[in-house]
Amino acid sequence: MKLGVSVGYWGLGLTAADQLDIAQSAEALGYDSIWTAEAYGSDAATVLAWLAAGTSRIKLGAGIFQIPARSAAMTAMTAATIDNLSGGRMILGLGSSGPQVSEGFHGVRFGKQLQRTREYVAVVRLALSRQKIEFHGETLELPLPDGPGKALKLTIRPVQEQIPIFLAVLGPKNVALAGEIADGWLPVFFSPEHTRALRAPLEEGAARAARSLDGFRICPSVNVMIGDDIENARNAMRPVLALYVGGMGSREQNFYNRLVSTYGFEKAAQEVQELYLAGKKTEAMFALPDELIDLVSIVGPREKAKEKIRAFRDAGVDTLIVWPVMPDHDERKEQLRIVAELANEVG
Repeated sequence: MKLGVSVGYWGLGLTAADQLDIAQSAEALGYDSIWTAEAYGSDAATVLAWLAAGTSRIKLGAGIFQIPARSAAMTAMTAATIDNLSGGRMILGLGSSGPQVSEGFHGVRFGKQLQRTREYVAVVRLALSRQKIEFHGETLELPLPDGPGKALKLTIRPVQEQIPIFLAVLGPKNVALAGEIADGWLPVFFSPEHTRALRAPLEEGAARAARSLDGFRICPSVNVMIGDDIENARNAMRPVLALYVGGMGSREQNFYNRLVSTYGFEKAAQEVQELYLAGKKTEAMFALPDELIDLVSIVGPREKAKEKIRAFRDAGVDTLIVWPVMPDHDERKEQLRIVAELANEVG
């Protein structure tokens, strides 16, 4: 199992210099990849280009590029450019974001997500293979049929023969699509204890495409705080987990709430959402059961953290993408060192 590190969004506690320092520190520790994110602040592509300039080996993961934010052709252009700038280190993670961001910020309707993602990936692959882009789908039509557009091909060649495309998706149908068309899956709040159920849709999608999952890469993101004070570590996880379970999406459409409900925390998930949407964010945070926090995080003393890392490895995780939830920059880097040490002990 390889290690990755997420630097999230620029401007939320991390400076550009902090992000580069984390990338260089992770590279020196033997981490395989570094990942950036975007929502409606900093974009992931610019940060990846910045990190590419300051590193030499570590892979550069988009975690994620938002599908509604760019045309498929622009995504291919950006991925190919970063691949060239970095000497062939680009990993292209794609995701739909959510309806609030898609429709409220980008002005793109959120409907038909399965078909939209399928066709988007097809066009990205077509462009990256430097074929003329001619595509006639339900959500994408290239060139447009009623104007002067012509089928064009990408003028630059990526360094990699095939830039890996990962999907950040939730829900059985979307995960099945990843198993069918993608090179990897970027899950959040992944529970290694529920691997069989989480893998089932991947296997369904792979069977639909008559492909093997050998070489398919499962790369979950996990928040980390390793230390003797387990209560403090769990409390550090509460704000983000409560935000996602309670407030990320509407009452009717919260993918993260549904996910933790499938882990057996349906009643707690409902309570957290009710409290969060009522503006009682602190109460929502402390309504999260300790068992749920332990399930989806790496928290507590070294031996407990080591066993959790072992569980991820035994679950078939290809790359464990960690984010140390620490207020101090040097403490974050120390957490990265501890994770690398424990992962090495696990093997």
